[in-house]
Amino acid sequence: QVQLVESGGGLVQAGGSLRLSCAASGRFFSINDMGWYRQAPGKQRELVATISSGGSTNYADSVKGRFTISRDNAKNTVYLQMTSLKPEDTAVYYCNADRKLTYYSAPVRDWGQGTQVTVSS
Repeated sequence: QVQLVESGGGLVQAGGSLRLSCAASGRFFSINDMGWYRQAPGKQRELVATISSGGSTNYADSVKGRFTISRDNAKNTVYLQMTSLKPEDTAVYYCNADRKLTYYSAPVRDWGQGTQVTVSS
């Protein structure tokens, strides 16, 4: 199993910035895609951004141009740089990692415990 530990959440004013980090540890052969999702109160969890092991990225339309996802494969860590934050970005942010136990095994998705991001107006 992989443990994902997130950090960097907090309270920020609208227009401000935050950087989230998520470090993966445990037993695995490789980690494929990593990503960030978020869930606001009363809403379903939604995709924020994903990044492949090769660095290809995908963003939700609502965060394009404001958020940047990156990763350090040597550290098994994914980052989310968030700028120009809006009150509607307030949510619990969860990272995920698709890990493989062996070369031949199918990827399995693990989730972090979540970190709260609150943007005040």
